[in-house]
Amino acid sequence: MFRRTMIIGTALSTGLSLAVLPATPAVSQDSPWRVVASGLDSPRGLAFGPNGTLYVAEAGVGGTSPCLPHPLGQICYGATGAVTEVKRGHQTRVLTGLPSFALQGTPEVFGPSDVALNGSGNLYVTLGLGDDPTLRTALPPEGQTAATLVRAKPSKGTFRLVADIGGFELSDNPDGGLPDSNPQGLLSTAGGQVVADAGGNSLLGVRQPGRISTLAVFPPRLVPNPFGGPDIPMQAVPTTVTRGPDGALYVGQLTGFPFPVGGANVYRVEPGGQPEVVASGFTNIIDIAFGPDHSLYVLEIAHNGLLSGDTTGALIRVDANGSRTVIASEGLMMPTGLALRDGKAYVSNCGVCADIGEVIAIPLSGQASR
Repeated sequence: MFRRTMIIGTALSTGLSLAVLPATPAVSQDSPWRVVASGLDSPRGLAFGPNGTLYVAEAGVGGTSPCLPHPLGQICYGATGAVTEVKRGHQTRVLTGLPSFALQGTPEVFGPSDVALNGSGNLYVTLGLGDDPTLRTALPPEGQTAATLVRAKPSKGTFRLVADIGGFELSDNPDGGLPDSNPQGLLSTAGGQVVADAGGNSLLGVRQPGRISTLAVFPPRLVPNPFGGPDIPMQAVPTTVTRGPDGALYVGQLTGFPFPVGGANVYRVEPGGQPEVVASGFTNIIDIAFGPDHSLYVLEIAHNGLLSGDTTGALIRVDANGSRTVIASEGLMMPTGLALRDGKAYVSNCGVCADIGEVIAIPLSGQASR
């Protein structure tokens, strides 16, 4: 049952509800943080273009039809996913009509998950699903692009399929579990794209024209059962991938149920090798990035755990010597995306909020822990 990779859906069923989400994100006027984009629908991954343009994946708000069965109720489709561009202070939705799925009765939404640009400035987008890819056959044609990687042309508002991640999960199923695909983290490299499939517990390489290969599989591990009894298997749920200063791939994990506090790891992945834990003790990692000084920044969607009922996230810096500093926490509410540029951390805040999600800029130099 808990194979499904809901970011907060399972947590919602055990106590986290819409009642704990404020009407607006909690960035005060006297805060050193700056809001660079607002009015977003479930903002997720972030990426900067070579000219400083910021792109934001918006998971959308789902829709009303069709509604499909889900382990926690119904998930309803709508073409409400989008990509927003922030250029010279102006905010514009440059890509709309992308597939979006809302878990009824909760803020949980699956849709556009991450964005990345290659060296030529081409924009790529992962489109999430969070379920068995065979369910796509019940969707209209535009909805069947869920669980895929697409290449977008923001200037024209169009996109085209690059790789069917969900189809690869059905044909190859790298982790051998129940079919489930939720393409999340995305990295563009000289050799193609790298996708973290949170549903498939896998890291995938994509080369043109749409050739997919398995780079790594993240197995489950046994953890204490919060309700007592013997230990239970916990899915890995890799949510983010980046390139490290040493050239290797680094992957952060959300973890599956029971989302234990301190149970999330950062893995180092070399081609052909097994994932190696290089940093542990985090809680529900949603994104990671390396700074110019080789410090690792880790974004937690729920600092006290997804089952705590507390929506406070955290941005943590890990120095090269292993020391850790909480750069920001209070004021981060279910943060879901991270990008670093010009001495600032750009964070998607209120990543499960319709119409009030935002992107904030947090100064990193001289920033006191909050």
